[in-house]
Amino acid sequence: MRVAIVDYDAGNLRSVQRACQAVGLDGFITASPEEVLAADKIIFPGVGSSVSAVDTLHDRGLFDVLIEAFHKGTPLLGICLGSQIVLEHTEEGDKDCLGLIDGVVERFDFADRTYKVPHIGWNEINIAQPHPLLRQVEDGDEFYFVHSYFTRPTQQANVVATTDYNINFCSILAKDNLFATQFHLEKSGRKGLSILAEFASWEGGSTC
Repeated sequence: MRVAIVDYDAGNLRSVQRACQAVGLDGFITASPEEVLAADKIIFPGVGSSVSAVDTLHDRGLFDVLIEAFHKGTPLLGICLGSQIVLEHTEEGDKDCLGLIDGVVERFDFADRTYKVPHIGWNEINIAQPHPLLRQVEDGDEFYFVHSYFTRPTQQANVVATTDYNINFCSILAKDNLFATQFHLEKSGRKGLSILAEFASWEGGSTC
């Protein structure tokens, strides 16, 4: 099984690749649209700016390829920035995104300055609905976050888990063969690796 880790200059690729190796996944880093489309599974990671990330996806011919891969049913795992770009639009740079899931990405804006932006560190998730990739994850487990923006899916059916950081935001979203986490599962220890391990055998869908 070949797992494409999409290279669109959004960083953190080696960490994701090492995490794949730890659970026995053959993850290879690629910027080739042909290789991404031919892969058995796709990991769409990322840190940094949505503006430059979306522009690079277009420049490398990866934007339309990710949409095509999703619609043909390839299991797709989004991580951090990769979880935001799957929505329709982001406030960051007022940018249109992939539109695989209905919704928008908004910036944290707190009057209470005790809540710092970006949101950095370990935080709990609250599971809203079961999912095959969460078989080894329990309600209240902690994962590692680094982000200034958060996802707001239009449909509650796409919200798999939420996290509280002054507001209750969506920290895991999913639709059909797409599963995406706002947290860095590759930096989240045993629980994060358990999601990758389940992804290895996941064929898409939300039935446990």
